[in-house]
Amino acid sequence: MSLLEYFGLRESPFSITIDSRFFYNTQQHTDALVRLKYAVENMKGLAVVVGEIGAGKTTLATRLLEELESEAYEAALLIVIHAAVTSEWMLRKIALQMGIENPAEAKTELLTQLSRRLVEVHESGKKAVVLIDEAQMLRSQELMEDFRGLLNIEVDGHKAVTFVLFGLSDLDQVLSLDPPLHQRVAIRCRLTELDVSGTQAYITHRLEIAGCYKPLFSPESFEAICRFTRGTPRLINALCDNALLEAYLRKRDQICAELIAEVARDLNLPHKREE
Repeated sequence: MSLLEYFGLRESPFSITIDSRFFYNTQQHTDALVRLKYAVENMKGLAVVVGEIGAGKTTLATRLLEELESEAYEAALLIVIHAAVTSEWMLRKIALQMGIENPAEAKTELLTQLSRRLVEVHESGKKAVVLIDEAQMLRSQELMEDFRGLLNIEVDGHKAVTFVLFGLSDLDQVLSLDPPLHQRVAIRCRLTELDVSGTQAYITHRLEIAGCYKPLFSPESFEAICRFTRGTPRLINALCDNALLEAYLRKRDQICAELIAEVARDLNLPHKREE
């Protein structure tokens, strides 16, 4: 009997793969999504989401992209994978996502192409939106100045594009490389850690999506999970996934706080001291 069969699951509830079906609307994520949709619907120009590693920024970005209907938006999600990104590389990526088939090599011409395309998008009745994840790695004053230049483009009194940047807390330092750009942040959201009740609701939600409605975790285990993960969704997934495996190997029907503590030590998760 497999682990999924043993616990009555259709699929793994704590996979680290981004899957919007498992998106859990905590109050802060719900509020952030509403704020971001307000920003793009009203073409506010620049919105920022910051949070620590594993707080759910990428999941939120993916959910936002899915909710931007193609009939109304020309939207793209770009993920920065290293800090050596040049201004030209990023602008070409944006150009390709915006439907420019042959982006120019020369930066001046590339910016002209983007400007024309943004006007075309507006005239077609759509709104241009560019989401950028891991934006804290864009440590380039030149690139920040380019973003500001694109935000200067207006059509009929409205911004031609809205940028939504997702990143770690030091994203503010990156934006400060170009103070005028930093001042243009219209919407700012911060994702914080979950408390014990939020952790319990998050875990229960993922289990239900995976097809399990029985209490696999004891009431006391949720406090232990929150304590060891500091309420960080990515760490919650890792800890719970390993706890399920350990419970399966030991043929236990429910995961207790003691097992959580044991698995957390194996994962080298530090114990959060009580205040």
